Amino acid sequence: MENDIQCPVDFVLINENKARLTGLFVLVLTIIFLATGSWIIIAFLTVDFFLRVNNWGKYSLLGVLSDAIIKQLNIKNKPTDRAPKRFAAGVGLLFATGILILSFFQLTTVVIIVAVVLAFFAFLESFVGFCAGCYVYSAFMKTSNYLKNK
Repeated sequence: MENDIQCPVDFVLINENKARLTGLFVLVLTIIFLATGSWIIIAFLTVDFFLRVNNWGKYSLLGVLSDAIIKQLNIKNKPTDRAPKRFAAGVGLLFATGILILSFFQLTTVVIIVAVVLAFFAFLESFVGFCAGCYVYSAFMKTSNYLKNK
């Protein structure tokens, strides 16, 4: 069995430091959500993920804030391909939307579990530089190929 990890690529470069800082903001906001239960935080994250997934990152408040901090602290650009980060934002969008819907139905335990997983992935991105999106993408592609060949 093949264990190679595949990441989507689109050959458009972005600043990995900005993506990691944005991940830190997602982590902080998710922790605040877990502490307060305020649905507006998750609604904000849902919109922000949606903007980034659809290449409207220039309208992402978290992206704008990350850019401002990077400029203020004079953090260097670290180029990386945009596609894995965009795919991971899509996974984040699914998680945030799921949390929002589950919150509406007051499924508190499931909301907490899904929010903790989102926070964990954001932690990995921001502090370790580990993109779980590549693993999800690889599993999706392997499953897709398996089903095509069946």
